[in-house]
Amino acid sequence: MNSHSKKLKDFRNFLFVIWRHLRLPQPTALQYDIAEYLQTKDRRLIIEAFRGCGKSWITSAYVCYRLYLDPQINVLVVSASKTRSDDFSTFTLRLINEVPILHHLIPKENQRQSKIAFDVAPARASHQPSVKSVGIFGQMTGSRADLIIADDIETPINTMTQGMRDRLSEGVKEFESIIKPTGQICFLGTPQCEQSLYNALPERGYKKRIWTAKYPSQKQKAYFGKSLAPIIYNALELDKGLEGKPTEETRFDEEDLAEREASYGRSQFALQFMLDSRLSDADRYPLKLSDLIITSINPDKAYEKYVWAANPENRADELPCVGLSNDFFYRPMDTVGELLDYQGAIMSIDPSGKGADETGYSCTKFLNGQIFVTAAGGYRGGYDELVLSKLVKVAKENKVKLIQVEENFGSGMFIELLKPYLMKEYPCTIQGVRHTTQKEKRIIDCLEPLMNQHRLVISDKVVQEDYTSTQIHTPEMALRYQLFYQMSRITRDKGSLAHDDRLDVLAMSCQYWADRIAKDADRAIVDRKNELMSQELDKFLDRSTEDTWISI
Repeated sequence: MNSHSKKLKDFRNFLFVIWRHLRLPQPTALQYDIAEYLQTKDRRLIIEAFRGCGKSWITSAYVCYRLYLDPQINVLVVSASKTRSDDFSTFTLRLINEVPILHHLIPKENQRQSKIAFDVAPARASHQPSVKSVGIFGQMTGSRADLIIADDIETPINTMTQGMRDRLSEGVKEFESIIKPTGQICFLGTPQCEQSLYNALPERGYKKRIWTAKYPSQKQKAYFGKSLAPIIYNALELDKGLEGKPTEETRFDEEDLAEREASYGRSQFALQFMLDSRLSDADRYPLKLSDLIITSINPDKAYEKYVWAANPENRADELPCVGLSNDFFYRPMDTVGELLDYQGAIMSIDPSGKGADETGYSCTKFLNGQIFVTAAGGYRGGYDELVLSKLVKVAKENKVKLIQVEENFGSGMFIELLKPYLMKEYPCTIQGVRHTTQKEKRIIDCLEPLMNQHRLVISDKVVQEDYTSTQIHTPEMALRYQLFYQMSRITRDKGSLAHDDRLDVLAMSCQYWADRIAKDADRAIVDRKNELMSQELDKFLDRSTEDTWISI
């Protein structure tokens, strides 16, 4: 091997040659850093880099580099769409045809040489082409590869709903059956949401590295942790004054990035250029678990007011919290007034409409403008005897005065089936409720103002049982059935949740109290004190009159 070939064994030198052929400026320090990361011995990689940094071009060059070193390997290129993956393979084939050091790889006449699949000249006959492109939901079964490039497989479109995200997550698992024993899988992209596939992949053994457009703040640096590229992390350690300055000054200066931030908006800029999804999710997911008040609830009485505060010492860390990043349960900072009887108690039921759905239930009680959730959950099935008996038992334990049933499914049949069980075990008023508005919008419009004003008080038993009751499912499926997972993941997009039964029935129960919420808790305490004062004054006057009569 000549000295020239020896130098090209380092991908950074190979990249320099490709860039020179393309008449591009010399690769930047950041691009060289991505190149160095690609040629590591790690077999499961995630490259998260800001838009415009050239990660796809670098990786196309990397495919050529791997074929240059070993023409017998098979490469599979996967993208969100077939068109995108075809563009990647087409660019790679053009490099092979145009760059002089790669001419020996140009496909022969009797070999595959389309943008969908092509061979390199030295490759031996095989069912698998040297390079093949496919969409993430295309025909991958039967493929085998030494290198899989997953280029921007996550997009705003295919991550819009929970079902879409679940489908994408399942789709990439196919890579493990395609990759050869010593093969490498490399993901390239930017996260589209907090539940990004790229955030979940490290749990499957992938090593993630992040290159941001600007040097991150200390809070962002802590958020990225060890995933932040060392070239950026170390520079910040040496000079804290770099915070907020461009990491690629020669390509994207401060003025350019400021214009992009103004054009994209703060949250989208944070997502696309800083790889920080937290700002985006702050607006997209309106229901925060931190707005709830979590406490032990007396079945018959409650304090006149529960005071909320998101102080670290109030965090209920002993309870399982399935919220988004930095979203926690909080116990009340204090209680005000005395223990009083609840002013009402109801149970809401939403019968399952599909086989995989649950029959959801929620029991709520009301006092001084605050709603207390004493029971909530769901049962598989909807009309069988066991479910009906369990629901009546819950109603009895929570001493509800009214049961309301969602009757969009079955046209009231569920009510008729439930009545005999109620008559036998717990006679109670029952009525139907119908909804006509979009479910996601209705749930958020009901719960968001209640939670923002901290009027929703949840029993800590409800939190614990919500978690344990779903453990009959696989870990991934268990989350989807949990009330607080549904609460923290719902958006206004139609179909944003795979399952929403428990959250929907909670919103239905809370809506019942909506017309009474206007009565402010503080005002109710003052009114009650005035009433007590008036009663005491009446007693005093009565005693004074009686004493005067006796003296006469």
